[in-house]
Amino acid sequence: MADKEKDTVIVDETEHVDVDSKESKKEKKTKQQQRIEFLEAEVKELNDKYLRTLAETENFKKRIQAEKVLDRKYAASNFATELLVPYEQFSKIVDFPSDNELLNNFLIGFKMIRDQFKSVLENEGVVEIKTLGEVFDAKVHHAIEKESNKDKPNGTVLEVLQNGYLFKDRILRPAMVKINEWSEDNGEDK
Repeated sequence: MADKEKDTVIVDETEHVDVDSKESKKEKKTKQQQRIEFLEAEVKELNDKYLRTLAETENFKKRIQAEKVLDRKYAASNFATELLVPYEQFSKIVDFPSDNELLNNFLIGFKMIRDQFKSVLENEGVVEIKTLGEVFDAKVHHAIEKESNKDKPNGTVLEVLQNGYLFKDRILRPAMVKINEWSEDNGEDK
């Protein structure tokens, strides 16, 4: 009997070992599966980050390219702004009335030069903002003075104190104007 008990014990120990090895294999598989799932999630996250970074890089490149295009388009805006003051002074001098016939002959030549100058500015995209008689627009006009004249429509530009200019589709300088502003409540001119 002693031999049978040993056999039983041995069988029991092998069964116990087999159970332990089965559990450890299941634990290993579970741990491996968890590790695989973790790594797959990490790969997915890293792939997502990579794709986002790639998209951000592409957007950055497009934005930089668009800025370069705008910079080239408006590169001459400072130069055009600087030219406006001498151009306007030249125009005022040329339009100055004179009774002297010799001076008027010179002024005709200078008017031709002024017109060429204006043509060059317009070809480069510098355009005078229409103001006189127009409805006041705060985007392109700066009201410097107000006048109350009921004979003229409310909110219209009565006088241009300084011309305004556009460069392509941007404002180089807004027009400084005097506007007509009145209401029924005023009753009197200001």
